[in-house]
Amino acid sequence: MKSDSPFHRPIIIKGAGEMATGVAVRLYRAGFRHLLMLEVAQPMAVRRAVSFCEAVYDGEQVVEGVAATLLVADEESVHAWERGRIAVAVDPDWTWLDRLQPAVSIDAVIAKRNLGTRKEEAPLVVALGPGFTAGQDAHFVVETQRGHNLGRLLASGEAEPNTGIPGNIGGYTRERVLRAPTGGMVEDARAIGEMVAAGDVVCTVNGEAVRAAIAGVVRGMIRPGILVRTGTKIGDIDPRGEKG
Repeated sequence: MKSDSPFHRPIIIKGAGEMATGVAVRLYRAGFRHLLMLEVAQPMAVRRAVSFCEAVYDGEQVVEGVAATLLVADEESVHAWERGRIAVAVDPDWTWLDRLQPAVSIDAVIAKRNLGTRKEEAPLVVALGPGFTAGQDAHFVVETQRGHNLGRLLASGEAEPNTGIPGNIGGYTRERVLRAPTGGMVEDARAIGEMVAAGDVVCTVNGEAVRAAIAGVVRGMIRPGILVRTGTKIGDIDPRGEKG
């Protein structure tokens, strides 16, 4: 960490969900190994199998051959990096920014609004998705909307606003998304990768059945035992039926 090489300077990623995990894996494979991801105490990722935030519950998570480890003490970040692992910390207030003073800060929470990211918090600040203005809240903003500009790096302006409409897959948008019909605990959830037919019960919330509107494979499912509010996205179905 004493080296001036950018590959040896710490990078903080806010969030450890699906998109943040994609960022972390890409940076790791590019040679950046001092990566720290900051999460809330109860992550609610739907695509858990490809999200490093699952390390908060299980202690570690492996995605595409890259491992992440949950920190239980401050000094463990160095140990995780020495073992070739990405570090994950429960830090909803982002206190690690002041302690670590990273070279790069990346907001990948995908909250569709700015929860407090500032351009001054690191020499390079990048934010993903809507709710940020490049040059004001961050040095760069990354477009996350599906379409021609997906992944585009913006040096000025904002990403496309949130439409509230899920991406079209196989001709389906809202139909493929599962939402909580009531508040309560998610239980009896079908496994990610499991095939379901239209009308099948995919899980229950507070004892109320949540049924698939279309046939396909369960591509995402929130962790059973999580308490959710009415309308919370708790899963999605891929009508293409591809398990891989």
